Formats: sequence, C-alpha cells, structure tokens
Amino acid sequence: MKQLVKIKKILTVVLIVTSTGFGFAQTDSVSNYELEEFIVLGTKETEVIVPLANIQKTFIIGGRKSEVISIQDMPANLAEKIGRQLFAKIPSGMVYDMDGSGNQVNFSVRGLDAHRSWEFNVRQNGTIINTDMYGYPASHYSMPMEAVDRIELVRGTAALQYGQQFGGMLNYVLKSADTAKEFSFENLTSTGSFGLFATYNSIGGKVDKFTYHAYYQLRKSNGYRENARSDSDAQHVGLTYDVNEKLKISGQLSRSYYMYKIPGPLTDQQFEENPRQSTRKRNFYSPEMYIPSLSLDWQISPETRFEWIGSGAFGERSSVTFDAFANVPDVIDPATNEFAPRNVDIDRYNSRTTEARILHEYHLGQVKSYFSGYVRYFNNMFGRKQRGLGTTGSDFNLTVSNGFARDIQLHSESIALAVENQFNISQKFSISPGIRYEYGNSEMFGRIAYLEESKVPKTIPYNFFSLGAHTAYFINSHSKLYGGISQAVRQVLFQDLIPSSPLATINENLTNSVGYNAEVGWENVWEDRVKYNLTFFRTYISNRIGNILVEEDGQPLIGKSNIGHSKTDGIELYLDWKILFSDQFLLSFYTASSYLNARYISGNVSNGESNQEIAGNRIEAVPTWISRNGLTLTVRNLKVALQHQFVGKSFADALNTRNPAASGAVGLVPQYHVWDLNVAFSFWEKFVLRAGINNMLNTQYFTKRPQMYPGPGIWSSDSRGFVVSIGTKI
Repeated sequence: MKQLVKIKKILTVVLIVTSTGFGFAQTDSVSNYELEEFIVLGTKETEVIVPLANIQKTFIIGGRKSEVISIQDMPANLAEKIGRQLFAKIPSGMVYDMDGSGNQVNFSVRGLDAHRSWEFNVRQNGTIINTDMYGYPASHYSMPMEAVDRIELVRGTAALQYGQQFGGMLNYVLKSADTAKEFSFENLTSTGSFGLFATYNSIGGKVDKFTYHAYYQLRKSNGYRENARSDSDAQHVGLTYDVNEKLKISGQLSRSYYMYKIPGPLTDQQFEENPRQSTRKRNFYSPEMYIPSLSLDWQISPETRFEWIGSGAFGERSSVTFDAFANVPDVIDPATNEFAPRNVDIDRYNSRTTEARILHEYHLGQVKSYFSGYVRYFNNMFGRKQRGLGTTGSDFNLTVSNGFARDIQLHSESIALAVENQFNISQKFSISPGIRYEYGNSEMFGRIAYLEESKVPKTIPYNFFSLGAHTAYFINSHSKLYGGISQAVRQVLFQDLIPSSPLATINENLTNSVGYNAEVGWENVWEDRVKYNLTFFRTYISNRIGNILVEEDGQPLIGKSNIGHSKTDGIELYLDWKILFSDQFLLSFYTASSYLNARYISGNVSNGESNQEIAGNRIEAVPTWISRNGLTLTVRNLKVALQHQFVGKSFADALNTRNPAASGAVGLVPQYHVWDLNVAFSFWEKFVLRAGINNMLNTQYFTKRPQMYPGPGIWSSDSRGFVVSIGTKI
C-alpha cells in the first residue's frame, strides 16, 4: 500500500544507505538541509525478506547470507509463536512443534538440530540469551513475539563475528519506544482455540535525554492435547540515556517464565488412534530466566565506532516427570495404592558475558574499507541436580527424598578474540578475511551416585583457532554475487559428559566437533517485480558425538563418543513475485524452498547389540525437502496471507530405522503438508484486527521423534485452531 509522508521545512535529512542487499552501507556524518515541504509516495512491502546492511553497527556482514524478517506488520499468529509462519520465507528453516504452542521457538537452518535453537548464537537486541554457551547452549529465555519488531538472521559463515556456532546468529530485535512522544501505549489481546488467552501491553516514550520502554505479557492455554496446559508471563524494561550526540548508555532487564504440563510421548498406535490423547498427567516442565544487560554505544569519530555490552543469563529450569517410554503407563501400583515416585531435575544457570567491539572506517585509494575488532569474556557456573526421588503426587512439587543421584556442576570460562577486515577493492567488489581465537575450558565436578568419585571430575579444554573469508561482487544496482567459508565448532555439552545410568560410561577421549560452513549465492531483482536469492551451501561436521558400545573390565557399556563425520550439501531458493499491483492493491507469491542432502560420510553407532557402520546414512531429523509457499493479498488496510508448508520424511536415528519401535522412540517421521490462513486489518489509524486459522485442513502430523526432552516418542503437532487478536496504539 502506498504511504503518504509529509516532510516539513527546516528538517534534518539523515543520509544513511541501509542497503537492501545492493551497494555498501555508508557511515557518513549527518548533514542539515533546508527544504520545501514535499510528498513521498512509495509501496510498503514489509513482508519481503531483505538482507542486513553490509556494515551493521560494528559488525561486518558483507559477503555472507543474511535475512531480516519484519514481524510487526506480519499477518501471523504471534500469540502462539507459530514458527512456520514467523520463518515462512527462510529457505532450509526447520521448526520442531513439540514444546507446547507459544512456549519456545525450536528453529534451525541447513540441516542442523532445531532443539531450542541451540545451533545459533541467539540474541535479543544484540545481547546473548543462550543459557550456557558451552555446557548447554539452548535458549530457555523466551520473549513474547508481540514484543518483537524484527528478526535478524546471519547464516553460519558469520561464525567468526558472533561465535563459532554452526548455525550462525539469530537476533530478536524488540520494538522501540516512540521517541516523538513522552508517553505511548500499545495493547494486543488474543483469544483462540484450546482455551487460548494472551495479552501484551507496553509503554514507552522519550523525556529529555531519557528513552524508556517496558512491556508485560501474559498467556494461558489448555493446549491441543489432553494434559497440555501452559501458563506463561514475560516482562521487560529498558532505559537509554543520550549523553550527547555521539554517546549513549542503555540498560535492560528481561524475564520470561512458563509452566508447561507435559502430556507425554505417544507410540505410533496411540498417535493413529487419537493424537490428542495423553500418556502422562503428572509431568511438568518450568524454566524461569532473567536477562540483564548494560551497553555503551560510542561514535568516537566519524570513522570509528565502539560498542560494549555486559550481560548475563540467570535462572533455573525445573521438571517433575514420570520418566518412561510411551508404552509404559503411569498408573497406580495396587501394592501401594499410589503412583510411582516421579523424577525431579533442577538446573541452575549463572552465565556472565562481556563483549567489546570496534569498527574503523578507512580508505584504500578512493574506496572505503572497514576493520572490525572484537573481544569477549565468558564465565559461567552451571549446576545440575538430576534423578531426585520425587513425590507420588500429581502436582508440581520439587520435593525429593535422599538427595539427587547426580549433583554436579560445570564451570566454564573463556576469552575470545576476533578481527575481520572488509577490503573494498572497488565500488563493486569486496573481500572480507577474518580470524578468531578462543581459549578456555570447562571443568565438571560433583557427585554421581553410581560412579566412583575419582571418575567424576572432567576438564574439557577450548583452544579454537578459526579462519574465514567472504566476498561480494555487485553486478549492478539490482544484482550481486556472494560467497564465503568459515570454520565452526560444536562444543562437548554437559549432557555428553554425564553417563545416563550405571550401564553407561564417560569417554576420556571425547573431543569437540569441528568443521566449516561454505556458501555461494546470487541475489537479484528483476524489473522491480521479482526478487530472488539462490544459494548453494555445504555444512561439514567432523567428530560428531553419539552412542557406541564399549567394554570395561569385560562389561559391555554404552558410552558417548566421537562417532564419525557428516556433511550437508544443499540448495536454498527464496523468490518473491509481485503478480499484480497498483497504488491500492498488491498480490504477491513467494516460495522459500530447499533441498538438503545430509549424510554421514563415516562413523559407527550402537544398535543395542553391536556397533554398526552408518556411512551413507541420512542425518537424523533432516528431511530432503522443505518448501513453504504462499500468496499475500494487500488491499488498502487489509492483508491476507495463505501459506502452504511441505516437509519431507526424515529418520529419528543415525541408523535410519524405518519400522517404528514399540515405544515410538525411533522410526520414520512421515512427510506432511500444513496450510495456514491469516488476516490483518488496520482501521481508524490506531487499531488492528488479526485473525487466523492454523492448520486449516486439520492435518495430523508430528515433526520429530525426540530422543531427549520432552521424552522419546511421538509428540503430536497442533491440528486446526483459530485465533483472533485486537490491538491498539496510542
């Protein structure tokens, strides 16, 4: 829709090229111009995916694939964080639906594990929110999507810039205050199927040199399945002080909490009979996280910018579960006339991070180039109490008898240094080499009831030296080629160090998984009607970690080990086509499709009786095809989005077991199709009405057979549901 913008006399024109993928971002100083009033007309296409600027604050982004997803005006189910809608236009994006709608985002790209987005360096407003970058990099903190303005995604070739994760960086940028007002207010309230009720409320504004923003969100849902209730709330407060035109200081504090009653896994037979049924009614899971941060943004000179962030991730994750396979019922024992005692697990997180970055602009001849330097210090204490003998009741109760069978801690400390330089050889061609060094270690200590005390301590050193390089060539103002390669590391996780039972063992030679990401792509706009991006990539991971059979003193045991190597070769296509358009009308089509050839190229894993070769097998939970396609219609203030998602079949384990086990824990994950319809209508300038039908054809499907949380087996995804939201801004 065309927007009318009135610009009055004597105004400041900020000449900043923020790049939609073409040309280099500029950092020239602001100039003042005196202009006559004039009118600017343009088409607002907020749903089109654009890349980040080549220079993003103190980050060098040029030469690698990046995407910006605008959330604020998206016709989507924000209250329940429907991942396939939020990431609709991200090719190779995989979403797990298994954690209760609205509770968590489980997302990955390029065949990586989507569990709690832990393959990414996950951030909010540039602040790290991964719970523990070394021991358990999952993001248990979960902001409401109603509070998010946009999502920034930089693929894995940016590992040197943000960290060494294979997935790259995922940054949720929150809405900011309306600085034209001293006070503003926003509300979005939603109701829908399965007892959904959610309300989001925020305030913000600018008073003198202070800018403030705060929100409160509450959500309740009975869940699609029986015994699947969720209750959550989240808060955030941020304050920025403009010291002067060049320096600002910001402080933020965010909190998220939810209580999820876990309905339990299903066997294949149970899923076929009734995917809404529950196998558990006494299981609970609840994370509560706090994310404080203090930052400084200083434009030292027209050529040099400095940023510093000090942040933390503090909180705990608790669960009370009857822990067994889906085909083991949780019933009253006739001998005791009580249920069996439940298992209690409590994790406590205490992560502290400080980061400093500097970007310096200089000239090579007549062309600007950029140098970026980075240092990060990380210190974390991760406490894990597991296998506590809980109560026989049915409520959320963390009381245990006789302590915990596993009471251990992981202390991690590291320092990372990185430098990168974007050499702009000409106005069209750039090369950006970089280097990163990370040094530190993690030390595990504590008590495991079934292990000798001398076997518990374990030290994992981190001594990573990584290289990368990226290049971009601008064919013209509408077309560019890009490519790059960067080394990456997946650290040994806390859970890899802990033997699961007396029949398991710790591998003294367990090492980190290392590898690289490589990509080459072409981005183009044709006659201002068709925008597309075609990317070829490879993700190579050596020394992957899995289970093998070992023998100790004649006793066969299961042990974690580096089982082999894998590679994923793939193609990603994003295309957005404006089929019909005018001043008041726009009909467009998009596709975000990918082909993934994800295979083990060497290795052996346990089949329960022996170690079996897996070379040539497909990587677990990676479908060959993922394709999301849709039509978007905009008529004045009305937006209608119809989306179809297809996900091909995948395997639950590295052995590529086809026939499902009796427990449902392994077997084929069938392909599935899902259709969604969403509508957004703005009226009276201050109000918006949203409505949607999720899974409108009522498809019964599941996305994965997880081997860990929330339990091995089938977790049904939601069938057809409705949601209606009404919002206002004043």
